[in-house]
Amino acid sequence: QVQLVESGGGLVQSGGSLRLSCVASGFTADYYASAWFRQAPGKEREGVSCISHTDHTTYYADSVKGRFTISRDNAKNTVYLQMSSLKPEATGVYYCATDSFCSRHEDEYEYWGQGTQVAVSS
Repeated sequence: QVQLVESGGGLVQSGGSLRLSCVASGFTADYYASAWFRQAPGKEREGVSCISHTDHTTYYADSVKGRFTISRDNAKNTVYLQMSSLKPEATGVYYCATDSFCSRHEDEYEYWGQGTQVAVSS
């Protein structure tokens, strides 16, 4: 049974940092791309970042480039999202997703976690 479990969310002040983790089980993460999406209150879910499983190429939404870093530890079946210089607009539920290749489109991903809440106060 494929399962993705996110953690690391919380409340942080503007300018602060958080590190999200996504632990995968039920499959070998080495063979899958992993992505982070977020859904702000009242808005549609949007892609934040993705890391490929082949050469660990990373992709970022323009809004987070230079402030967020995605990484993966295949030995631990875990993907991380280091978020720095956080802004209030980063508030939302952050979801981990995985599938064969990176895509900015959420319907391309078959497996999803339950999400972790991030709140950034101004």
